[in-house]
Amino acid sequence: MEWIFLIIASFGEIFGVMFISMYVRNKTIFHLLMIVVSMGFGFVFLSLAMKSIPLGTAYAIWTGLGAAGAVIMGIIFFKESAGWKRMLFLTCIIAGAVGLKVME
Repeated sequence: MEWIFLIIASFGEIFGVMFISMYVRNKTIFHLLMIVVSMGFGFVFLSLAMKSIPLGTAYAIWTGLGAAGAVIMGIIFFKESAGWKRMLFLTCIIAGAVGLKVME
């Protein structure tokens, strides 16, 4: 169940970063509130996951999935580049996260 919590926590990170980007473009109280809610949501589920997943593993996977998700959200919603080099390094981030789980 802790791994599911960790994946859910990653979504908090992804949406939190997405709302930061939206806030930078259009400074509204709604976007600011959504940053706090999303990041808070991510931290709550990260703490639940860390009850049995070691700190280093949990944090690395949380930030790795969050970074990968943020890149994907940037490509889909903010028209950021999806060049092959970016996709290569995105794959490296995901492979690293999977490797930490496999080697645990």
